[in-house]
Amino acid sequence: MNTLKPQPMREQASHTLQRRQLLATAATLGAAPWLLSACASTVDAQGSATRTPEAASTRRRLGPLDVFPVGLGCQWRPGAAPGVIVDSYSSHFDRAAAIRLIRQAVDQGVTFIDTAEAYGPFLSEDIVGEALQGIRDKVVLETKFGFDIDQVTGQRLPGGRNSRPEHIRRVVDAQLKRLRTDRIDVLLQHRVDPNVPIEDVAGTIKDLVRVGKVRHYGLSEPGLQTVRRAHVEHPMALIQNEYSMLWRGPETGVLPLCEELGIGFVCWSPLGMGFLAGGVNAASRFVAPDFRAVSPRFAPDVLPGNMALADLVHSWAQHKNVTPAQLSLAWLLAQKPWIVPIPGTTNAAHMTENLGAASIAFTADELRQLNAAVATILIQGDRLPTAVAAMSGVDTPLKR
Repeated sequence: MNTLKPQPMREQASHTLQRRQLLATAATLGAAPWLLSACASTVDAQGSATRTPEAASTRRRLGPLDVFPVGLGCQWRPGAAPGVIVDSYSSHFDRAAAIRLIRQAVDQGVTFIDTAEAYGPFLSEDIVGEALQGIRDKVVLETKFGFDIDQVTGQRLPGGRNSRPEHIRRVVDAQLKRLRTDRIDVLLQHRVDPNVPIEDVAGTIKDLVRVGKVRHYGLSEPGLQTVRRAHVEHPMALIQNEYSMLWRGPETGVLPLCEELGIGFVCWSPLGMGFLAGGVNAASRFVAPDFRAVSPRFAPDVLPGNMALADLVHSWAQHKNVTPAQLSLAWLLAQKPWIVPIPGTTNAAHMTENLGAASIAFTADELRQLNAAVATILIQGDRLPTAVAAMSGVDTPLKR
């Protein structure tokens, strides 16, 4: 295969629109993702027949857990208007639509659902809990603790992060009620608490596992030494960090450590906050509360230069006869067999589209070329605002 050259995003617009229309129709009809992928991959932008890509494995291992390759992230909060629910990028729907989305995801094979007490606070957990009634045993349910949130009022307290053992226990009891379940399959420390030794955190979770309230646990954006110490105290199932073609930081530290210890890896923001799905162009501007308004990678002075990556993704998506979102998720799945992305969405058609990534495979030559091409593009701007980034890569004090 000849090396592909990026094509401008506007040349892909017609093809992307046609595929979005197909995806929307399939979602309405409740088409399974593998059927959708097969239908979508038989005709290219000009209507000519193409070969359906060889399907990748339909299951993944996250430590001891067995899940579908693509999960569902449910990072939602109340919108400005009554009854409106929004994500971090200002897309919106209502509670009934959120419940339908989750149930449709499970119907289409999703087995890993991600939520957190901080999403709302409490709103996401409450919606997920309602949506999973009657189908709870079909999914691995992950939620998170780690911020100082009053479990009665939902007020964010001045302490910021809080992983003291007594607080973890209170949070878990409240989460079980909100989620309407008798156990949490994966309990994740949302961000490492620099004031609490990780041995105290992992030891508390070990006690919760012993009494049946929690099955497994993990850490999000932790320091590497904290991972090692936590794993010694009680073996963890997974680490959850940001990872995508837009942010490849985990490749130099976290991913090798996961491989060494046999820990699974879950990717948050696997589509680069919409950047890799074709939802951003050089002229895009963002206004709070859209998180991209404060993300340096999306600042007006660097965004046009960063579009080289989006153009590359579009070019490869056209070559593979898939959408940019599917190409980006499939790239993650191709990196390691124990990686699971959890794209979030408020759109059922986009959710179905994302699941189609599980049936996309790369040849060894394709993957080498794509990895090499991605590596040549320097993304400008920090990945997160300074205050948010400061909570990543944190190691806890040693236990005395």
